Amino acid sequence: MAAPAPDIGSRSHAQSLDAADPLAPYREQFVHADEGLIYLLGNSLGRLPVASAKRVEQAVGAEWGERLIRGWNDGWLAAPGRIGDKLGALIGAGPGQVVVDDSTTVNLYKAMMAALALRPERTRIITDALNFPSDLYLLEGCVRTLGDRHEIVRLPSADGVTVDLQTLLAAIDERTALVTLSQVVFRSGFLHDAETITRRAREAGALTLWDMSHSVGVVPAALDDWGVDFAVGCTYKYLNGGPGSPAFLYVNAALPAETRSPVWGWFGHREPFRFDLDYRPSEGIDRFRAGSPAVLSLLALEPSVEMILEAGVEAIREKSLALTGCLIDLYDAKLAGAGYQLATPREPHRRGSQISLRHPEAFRIRRAVAEHHQLLIDFREPDTLRLGLAPLYTRFAEVWDAVEALVEVVASEAYLRYSGDRNGLT
Repeated sequence: MAAPAPDIGSRSHAQSLDAADPLAPYREQFVHADEGLIYLLGNSLGRLPVASAKRVEQAVGAEWGERLIRGWNDGWLAAPGRIGDKLGALIGAGPGQVVVDDSTTVNLYKAMMAALALRPERTRIITDALNFPSDLYLLEGCVRTLGDRHEIVRLPSADGVTVDLQTLLAAIDERTALVTLSQVVFRSGFLHDAETITRRAREAGALTLWDMSHSVGVVPAALDDWGVDFAVGCTYKYLNGGPGSPAFLYVNAALPAETRSPVWGWFGHREPFRFDLDYRPSEGIDRFRAGSPAVLSLLALEPSVEMILEAGVEAIREKSLALTGCLIDLYDAKLAGAGYQLATPREPHRRGSQISLRHPEAFRIRRAVAEHHQLLIDFREPDTLRLGLAPLYTRFAEVWDAVEALVEVVASEAYLRYSGDRNGLT
């Protein structure tokens, strides 16, 4: 007699998935100060790796404390490029094309201005209405700085979740200077087809800039093979670099030698310690550096990047899809009947490593599950809950527990005890 099919809605099924998970041992490489906490915010701030805590302790005590200024020649100066090459291996970038330095916003500005300078005769910039607001603000600022010569085309979303691929491809033409999008949309978790969009941009003679903040470390990429021109991303989400850790910038080595950063800082100089009075840009990716690197944050990031390389992005992606698929199954079984609406694509190839849910009382629900069930998720206006699933430390049983919590606070109306006033981080 055949064994009965597993009950996908049961916690025991989730526990069986954890028992068979080849990535499960990595969970113990992260700090879990509160074992009762269900932390589904890997898409906002990753957990602290144990190795990162030890690395910072060493950097502060032995390097800064004992070596003092000699630490710059002991590895600090080389850190942005050294870690950049390691991170580049996660996104399909060959050596010498990635630097970890400055913030995502600053790196976006550098890439946007550099790209537009390479296509001075073109006047259109293609993006979408689901892009991260800061990216859109920067585009507006760049256009204003350049004399309002460019038109920003924000392609709409019919459902607030996705953007139609064919509409996007059709918008890219001989007038397009730059196509800039988030590979994974922050609100819905929708995953753009970066390879196809990049190919179309190249055919039209346009440049591409991808924001990989919500995809790096959990979605495989092949930037060199796809022919991407620029990419940026933060490192404190799935890369676990810590609050405010430096962002990365990818600049394709095949771009013309005259490709320049608009921010001329001394670390972008060919010989920064000659202290010349006139700027001579460095060669390669270093010409996109600006000021002194944030050494302690860089060193905290490095062990996590190495851990992700060891685990393998393909294996991480496989578990990510299993986790998000499990959550969608539980949505169908439990959440749809509790007033929630799925706001992430069901198709595996169209989603990143988060699931978004809509509910009219999403803000108060988030507060209720945090206090009643020790479940940390986040809220995005006007009605969206985001559950970020980090494959190296998120368990399937935690996904099951999170769904139970979301069902319970609605069924019991526990959320009604909380104010809807927005204060601080949501």
